[in-house]
Amino acid sequence: MDHKTVEDYILSFPNAKLEYPFGEGVAVYKVQDKMFALIAEGKEPVRLSLKCDPLLAKTLREEYESVLPGYHLNKKHWNTLILTGQLSWEQVQDLIRLSYNLVTAG
Repeated sequence: MDHKTVEDYILSFPNAKLEYPFGEGVAVYKVQDKMFALIAEGKEPVRLSLKCDPLLAKTLREEYESVLPGYHLNKKHWNTLILTGQLSWEQVQDLIRLSYNLVTAG
C-alpha cells in the first residue's frame, strides 16, 4: 500500500480534507475540523495513524506487531499502523472507516 492509494481512500469520505497543521512532514486528514487520520510523509512503509475504539486498539496491538500505540497521540484512542502487508488492504480500509465514523458520530 502506497501513500497515494491510502490518501485517495481517506479523501473519498464525505467532507474529508487534507491539512498540514504540524508542518509539511505530517499529512492530517480531518472531517468536521477533527482529525481522523494522519500519515507521516516520506516514510516507507507508510505509517498511518487512526482513531480507534480503545478495546479494539488494544486487541489489534496484541495481535499485530505492525500496529502500535498512536505516535504522538492519545495512546488509548489512537493506533499507528505500519503498512507492511501484515494487515490486508481490506482491514486497513475498515480501520479508516471506523476512525472516520468515530469522529463524525461524536
